[in-house]
Amino acid sequence: MTYSMNKKVLALVAACLVSTLSSAQVPGVAKEPEGVVSLGSSATVQVPNDWIVVEFSTSKEGTDANAVQAALKEALAAALAQARQVAKPDGHVEVQGGGFSLQPRFNAKGVVNGWAGTTSLVVQGRDMVTIADLAGRVQTMTVGGLEYSVSREAREKVEGEVTAQAIARFRAKAADYAKAFGYAGFAIREVNVNVDNGQPPRPYAMKSLSVARASDALPVEAGAGAVTANVNGSVQLR
Repeated sequence: MTYSMNKKVLALVAACLVSTLSSAQVPGVAKEPEGVVSLGSSATVQVPNDWIVVEFSTSKEGTDANAVQAALKEALAAALAQARQVAKPDGHVEVQGGGFSLQPRFNAKGVVNGWAGTTSLVVQGRDMVTIADLAGRVQTMTVGGLEYSVSREAREKVEGEVTAQAIARFRAKAADYAKAFGYAGFAIREVNVNVDNGQPPRPYAMKSLSVARASDALPVEAGAGAVTANVNGSVQLR
C-alpha cells in the first residue's frame, strides 16, 4: 500500500514540475518583440514602348509531303533574304527563324490523304520604322503576330527612379504608423525590394492588319508600358 501511494505522489510531483517548466520562460529564448508592423508599398513609372516583335508565318497543304515541305522552305528562304537585308546589330533589327512543322492529314477512315505544314519567322528590335516597312514588303509570308513592349535597356534606365519612389513610400508609411501608435520612430527589421519586368507585351489588334495592302508598311502604334517596384517588409516601432 505504501509503495503504491509513493508512486502516485511521485507521479503527481512530476506532472506539476512539467507544468511549471512549460509555463516558465525558457532561458536564452527571446520573446517576440512588440510593436512590429508588416507593410508594403509600390511605385510605377510609365515608359514608352520601344521594342517591336513581328512574327511572319505561312501554311501550305498538298498531297505530297516533299512538295509541301519544299514550298514552305521556299517561302521561308525568300522572307529571310528580305529580312537579312535590313538586319542591324545592337538590337535595332534582329532576325530569328521560327518554327517549322509538317503533319499528315487523315480522311474519315484514318488513311493519310494529304499533308499540311507551317513555318514562321520572327523580326524584332528597336527600329520600328524599318521593321514596319519590312512587314509591308514580305510577299511569301503574312504577319501572324505583332507585339510592343519596353526593352530591357529602357527598363534599366528607370529602375533606380522607381525603386527610390517605392522605398520613400515605404518609409513614409512606417513613419505614419509609428505616429499613429504613439511611437517616436521606427527601425527597419527586414525588407525585400523587387522590380517587375513591366507590363506584358501589348498585342496589336490583328483584325486591323487586313486593311493594309501587302505593299503598305505596317501601321505603328507602340503606346506605353510600365515599370513597377515593390517594397515589402517589417519595421520595429520604438
